[in-house]
Amino acid sequence: MADAADGTEVITLGGGCFWCLEAVMQQLDGVEAAVPGYAGGQRPNPSYQQVCSGATGHAEVVQVSFDPRSLSLTDLLKVFFAAHDPTQLNRQGNDVGTQYRSVIFWHSEAQRDVARDVIAALEASGKLSGPVVTELSPAPPFYAAEPYHHDYFSNNAMQPYCQLVVEPKVMGTRRNFPELVRRS
Repeated sequence: MADAADGTEVITLGGGCFWCLEAVMQQLDGVEAAVPGYAGGQRPNPSYQQVCSGATGHAEVVQVSFDPRSLSLTDLLKVFFAAHDPTQLNRQGNDVGTQYRSVIFWHSEAQRDVARDVIAALEASGKLSGPVVTELSPAPPFYAAEPYHHDYFSNNAMQPYCQLVVEPKVMGTRRNFPELVRRS
């Protein structure tokens, strides 16, 4: 499943607002990069405003580069599913539209298979309010978001959205997955 000569893997995940998912993924031991961006639409190199309109078909995503020797894809996906509601179709809370859909853009068939296994286990757990609607698709072109979106939570932690939406997801990850969080 390695994507690079150094053994790192890349997977592209969408679970609502990319500010939330980026902040959650950045704190995991073994994550080397979490880059917010857009994937899964028709327009090359879309802008944030175009994606927010819902007209491009893109999802807000985070492209995660990780070392599978430090963080398994199974554990990474468990955190991903805990950080958003995979039973909500084309929305996360008050964020509504296809750009906020739950999606896993896999970069290898092995990643697809792991994702299917994690979803099956999650559905069998009985902990969800409904079926998982997360889209599983081969990775399309990825377009990095504008620079002001990168490290958004780190740079804007006092903004109301960050305090009310992003921070609880970050803290939930620290509380629920302490063994996966990077030691400072």
